Amino acid sequence: MTDISHYFDEFPPISLRRIGQLILRAWPYMKPLVRHVLFLMGTGGLAALLVAGAALVATDIFNNKILVGDKLQPLQAAILFVDSSYVTHDIEDNVNEADSLTAEQRKVVRNHTIIWALVLGVVLIPIGTLLFYYNIWIWQMINQNLRVAMMTKAEHLSLRFHAQSRVGDAIFRIYKDSSTITSLIQSAVVGPVMQIYGILTGLVFIAFFDPRIAVACVVVIIPMVIVTAVMTPQLRFRALANRVTNSDLLSRLQESMTALKVVKANQGEKRILDRFHTDSRNALDAALYMRMTVVVLDLVTRSLSLLLIIATEYIIVVWVLDERETFLGAAVATLIGYAVWNLGAFQDARGRLTGTMFESSGLVRRWALLQDLFIGLERAFYLLDLEPEVVDPASPVPFPDPITEIQWRDVHFSYEGSLQILKGVDLTARVGTITAIVGSSGAGKSTLMSLLLRLYDPDQGAVLINGTDLREMRVQDVRDNTAIALQRNVLFAATVADNISYAVKNVSRSDVVAAARVACADDFIDAMEQGYDTELGERGGKLSTGQRQRLSLARAIVRNTPVLVLDEPTASLDAETELAVMNNLAVWGKDRIVFLITHRLSTIRNADQIAFLEDGHLKEVGTHEELLARPGRYAAFFDASLQSGEVSHDE
Repeated sequence: MTDISHYFDEFPPISLRRIGQLILRAWPYMKPLVRHVLFLMGTGGLAALLVAGAALVATDIFNNKILVGDKLQPLQAAILFVDSSYVTHDIEDNVNEADSLTAEQRKVVRNHTIIWALVLGVVLIPIGTLLFYYNIWIWQMINQNLRVAMMTKAEHLSLRFHAQSRVGDAIFRIYKDSSTITSLIQSAVVGPVMQIYGILTGLVFIAFFDPRIAVACVVVIIPMVIVTAVMTPQLRFRALANRVTNSDLLSRLQESMTALKVVKANQGEKRILDRFHTDSRNALDAALYMRMTVVVLDLVTRSLSLLLIIATEYIIVVWVLDERETFLGAAVATLIGYAVWNLGAFQDARGRLTGTMFESSGLVRRWALLQDLFIGLERAFYLLDLEPEVVDPASPVPFPDPITEIQWRDVHFSYEGSLQILKGVDLTARVGTITAIVGSSGAGKSTLMSLLLRLYDPDQGAVLINGTDLREMRVQDVRDNTAIALQRNVLFAATVADNISYAVKNVSRSDVVAAARVACADDFIDAMEQGYDTELGERGGKLSTGQRQRLSLARAIVRNTPVLVLDEPTASLDAETELAVMNNLAVWGKDRIVFLITHRLSTIRNADQIAFLEDGHLKEVGTHEELLARPGRYAAFFDASLQSGEVSHDE
């Protein structure tokens, strides 16, 4: 099984104080629905009292009046709509069997009781059904509030966090761990309170029958509590293992499905399947171990309960045969309905004893299951507790308009503190220019652009727009004014127009067409049967790679931002289309600043300036002709490309 012991120290021990803290943490997500919760609890509590009262009256009527023939108490006679001849006026009459119901009267009591049961069933079953679905709606809405908050936090965490964490773990926390909030009040508050109330009430009524039985119950409950306390750390560990291994399984599934094309191309199906099988087995084992631990605890507590019940039943039977008087006899007959031990007293006392002990073992089982609930909440709140590295300033300045230049000034950056990605980069790009960012893989090109988008902040130095540090502006303002087209062309199962306008609200069709024209996508779009209203397949599967790339480029252009970042914008285009796209970008970007991250020399040489990065250092900056005119890293890069046949001398 996966080693998860290092996770165990992250979570504080579950205590009443910690339970209270978690409930308070959940309050903001419950607050919008607090009126519904209070109404449900009030209605449910009232219904529970009515049902409990009806059950108490019905039990006495069935056991003592219908079966034994004792006369009714005045309240019972009023409820059943019978006259005073059914009513006992002296408790001693029933005790001494001096007076009792006739056979005909017992039939009337039985029939009226059945009618009441039918009426209550017709009324209470629909109400109970409505309350059940109302309860589900309330808690699912609370879960929705928590999920949205977790997703919002995940979106605002820096890419440094996402680069170091598995996507599947975040998905599991947002989707699965958050759902534990739906059981918070019922399982952690209402349920335990009701069970404790049931145990205490049961002990009181049992004490009225005979205090020694109540004392025996308490004696058995004590070792149940001790066993539970001893096994609680193991329960928490098993619950944590269950959630961590299932999170790993989801991560494996997500990674495998995302990389399916690469897996198939490299015949890696067996390796992927073996890894998935291992993670799946770990998750299965963890789930079984957790449930086995719960079952063992449940078995121990229920066994103790059953031993007490069996022993007590034997003693009560002896008392029934001896017709022994119940505790205080007739003095408490109005409370429990029995002055002496008889069949009715035996059944009622046994029912209360069984209910009390099973409530006790049920409370232990609830505590065991609560360990998993609170582990889930801890994992959910862990994500909410993370602080994003990139935050808005207290007093942000507006984004400059119009934009004149972007500058990286002595920028240093590392992802993990030790490995420096950028080392003192100084670069300036002015409006109306296209800057090509060039260098080998890992040189820091994408990181340089990520700093421009404030996906990260520099460890040292600053990124400036018109001389103002980006960190003095709102993150949203920076990203609203910077468009990016990534190398990976992600399209959706929607129309062509919807894909182009995906990131822009209320964009006009003319703007969509204009963006497509700049990206040289208008020709193949017009050739489609329904033009811009053509539905694309999953991930744009109906299009070629070059067509998808041009749609992604159009999506960035339609945002009409003063800054545009293009990651390998022409990698899948033929030479003629590439030249047309670059010419269009030069015209479109005359009052903008455009950056190209590219390895393609035919794209690079058309840029206004080239910034050559190597090992985090900006080695050279200049035009294509200027850099070739002097020996340097770019000239060596260009010669290597010539020798590899990527570009000819005539280009």
